[in-house]
Amino acid sequence: MKALGIVLIVAGILALALPYITFTKKEKVLDIGPIEAVTEKQESFPVSPVIGLVILVAGAGIVIATVVRKS
Repeated sequence: MKALGIVLIVAGILALALPYITFTKKEKVLDIGPIEAVTEKQESFPVSPVIGLVILVAGAGIVIATVVRKS
């Protein structure tokens, strides 16, 4: 459970540090027999800082709960 909390903390920090997630999408433009033309588009969507903060707090809560439960 502690590992899940650490993963959530890292994901929350990344969501706060990177306001946009960018990915590359391949799209077929032309396909005539053996000839094929493909274009690559970079698309991005914003990540709300509130989501990053919620993920960070949830991860911290899980880590704290596992430490308190063990002691």
